[in-house]
Amino acid sequence: MGTASNKAAAGEARQHGFVYLPLIAGWLVPGAGHFVLGKWGRGVLLFVSIVTMFALGLAMDGKLYSGAQDILDLLGLVGDLGNGLMFFVSHAMGLGGDPVQFTTADYGTKFIVVAGLLNVVAAVDAHNLRTGRKS
Repeated sequence: MGTASNKAAAGEARQHGFVYLPLIAGWLVPGAGHFVLGKWGRGVLLFVSIVTMFALGLAMDGKLYSGAQDILDLLGLVGDLGNGLMFFVSHAMGLGGDPVQFTTADYGTKFIVVAGLLNVVAAVDAHNLRTGRKS
């Protein structure tokens, strides 16, 4: 068992360098924060699941939010922004359906938003691993 001073020393050792790198990398590219930390299994699992959810959402003609006319659109935009580079590249390419016109498009929109929210949670997890809050 480690003493309090050993745990504090281990926490300080983890603080060297730019502690926000896994957070930023994990937000921009799904799983990249865990790749930076050498957590290859978690990184691959997160990358595959988030990219698959995003791609399925686009395949179902899910809507990419681009503005906020009301509070629900704002929340959708925040969820979409959680996808990082995938959102910006898809938006620049003109992907994402028009406002929902059929049932699968509504499901696709939800897939895209949930992928973004999962990506934010994964990026925060990578940051917590980096700072020593989680092992």
